[in-house]
Amino acid sequence: MVSFAYRKLNVYQKALLWVLDVYRLCKFFPDVERFALTSQVRRAAVSVTSNIAEGMSRSSNKEVAHFLEISFGSLMEVQSQMEIAQLLNYITKDQLDLLDVKTVEIAKMLSGLKAAKKL
Repeated sequence: MVSFAYRKLNVYQKALLWVLDVYRLCKFFPDVERFALTSQVRRAAVSVTSNIAEGMSRSSNKEVAHFLEISFGSLMEVQSQMEIAQLLNYITKDQLDLLDVKTVEIAKMLSGLKAAKKL
């Protein structure tokens, strides 16, 4: 199996598991949200890992940092959307809190990686 550099990143591995968590939580959303909030949340969640992978394939640190910024933005987008889902009672406060912990960890890791790539 080919080993791409991004796969070795701790932040990528944690983000992959986070995406699975987001998908699991989306199963609690009502069917009426299938083509609205559910779709938007899932696309944004996948964008987190996709932009890490794409960014790490870039040759300049500036480009890497740019894609990590996009990844961070998508992470925050999902978090906001999950807060809305909780307000709509699609998920519980406890479920949101558990996701928050993982989101904060990934956000810190992305920020650290971005800072390292600006050197």
